[in-house]
Amino acid sequence: MTKTMTFAIIHFSVAFTVTYLLTGSVIIGGAIALIEPAINTVVFYFHEKIWKSIESKNALQSATA
Repeated sequence: MTKTMTFAIIHFSVAFTVTYLLTGSVIIGGAIALIEPAINTVVFYFHEKIWKSIESKNALQSATA
């Protein structure tokens, strides 16, 4: 979970900075920085869980082959 949280902090920072640089608006930058990375962070968490499951299955298949 620590990896997910550090990813979220970086993602929030990047999203805000890019949006602010493109629009010049702190409000829009803040809104985008809250919405997009929050959704992406949840997706990333489940992506990691699925990926670990796939890796475990592949390791088990390799061990039995």
